Amino acid sequence: MCSRFQQVQRLQRLTLAPTSRVLTRNVHQSSRHNTAIQGPAPTSPSAQLLSTKTYCQGSTPKSVLARLPTSSVARSYMITAMSSSPALLGLTFTVLRKMLDSKNYLMDVERNPLIRTLLKSTFYAQFCAGDKAHEVKPNLAAARSVLGYDGVIIEYALEVLGGSEPTAAETAAEIEVWRKGMMKSVEMASEGDFIGLKWSGLGRHALHLLQNQQDATPEMWSAITEACDAAAAKGICLLPGAEEEITNIGLEKWTTALQKKYNTKEYGRALIYTTYQCYLRAVPARIAQHLEKASKGGYIAGVKLVRGAYLNSEAPGTCFDTKEGTDACYDACAATVLRQSWSDSISPSNPSVAFPAVNIVLATHNLATITSAKAIRASQMLVTSPENLPRLTYAQLQGMADEISQSLVQDPTMKADENAKVVKLLAWGTMTECLNFLIRRAAENKEASFRTEDTRRAMGAELWRRMKGVFGLA
Repeated sequence: MCSRFQQVQRLQRLTLAPTSRVLTRNVHQSSRHNTAIQGPAPTSPSAQLLSTKTYCQGSTPKSVLARLPTSSVARSYMITAMSSSPALLGLTFTVLRKMLDSKNYLMDVERNPLIRTLLKSTFYAQFCAGDKAHEVKPNLAAARSVLGYDGVIIEYALEVLGGSEPTAAETAAEIEVWRKGMMKSVEMASEGDFIGLKWSGLGRHALHLLQNQQDATPEMWSAITEACDAAAAKGICLLPGAEEEITNIGLEKWTTALQKKYNTKEYGRALIYTTYQCYLRAVPARIAQHLEKASKGGYIAGVKLVRGAYLNSEAPGTCFDTKEGTDACYDACAATVLRQSWSDSISPSNPSVAFPAVNIVLATHNLATITSAKAIRASQMLVTSPENLPRLTYAQLQGMADEISQSLVQDPTMKADENAKVVKLLAWGTMTECLNFLIRRAAENKEASFRTEDTRRAMGAELWRRMKGVFGLA
């Protein structure tokens, strides 16, 4: 076993080392994000991760993907191989969209057994944990005990992106579906886990209220606070997701009100986080406003950073034109909250306002961002104990960037940072409820082809390593 001193020394050597060999690829995420490659690229980031051995003195080096089941490795390889083909990925995207919109029996994933079996064994199995507790719970347990994650994000995938205004009876029924799904998520979660959710999952009327920046109805608020109270009782945190920008201001209004109610110093941590999509130009200013409110209100700010998943549906001019712009925004926001210090990017309207207590979730598949965050934490640990640092969680989606997630959980230097952990997001719900979630994953794979190519190579190398072991090849 490594001593804590050895772990801290190794953390400093690894995370403060130059990263120019790692920061080799920048990929634009849509037709508005023109592809660019910067610097030499002799080895992809994921290939470097795959070759990284995680060990303390006296242990045997091993592949970082060794914990993954072969079925998972093979499926990841197949799906990322499809993602490298624009034609195949475009066809997949089209088919998933038709499944969501079509009322035809042939395209109905709940009624057509052939379509259901095909989807469930491929994209659904890759990105979702199941639709019933008996399917979900074993996957949650395996994420912790087999794959070694410090916890999970359980996300009930139900969300609403549009539709006609419902009747009062329909509104009540939609709220109840969301309430039951949330309470089931809390029931399946363990202390220290997170629950992912969509406020729009409360139904079409909720979406209308959010888009018009109106308050939740008493019935909606009752369902929301019931979920919050149940989560608080079990020591579970809630991560309301960002959605399309037309909805986000309303989302943030609801979430900020809940942070003030639940993220108290007495509770000791953030129960509710706000999710910020860093491809949006307005995000740094909104983060500054919310941090200033938390400071004045005396509560803990929960900050979850993502790059964004609704790029193709955002209005022109709301997003950065290049991926470099998005990356710079994300990294600047991350550095500000990690350092707990106002910056040029994020500053209060009143310079005398102190920076608030903050808990952080960095939801990213970007190796450069993770390397940068670890470097900041390492420099902080030179002058203070880890317990004095803000709670930090690195999060990735099930079925994506497993080579990065596994490298993190097996990195012995992470054990020196007592307030940092690594989690994996596992979505659950019926295949119909999960279709919007799956469509966004297909879109992400389409728009970030270089990243999925890195994963494909990592999974291919791992499959080859296992085949060599089976057949005794050198």
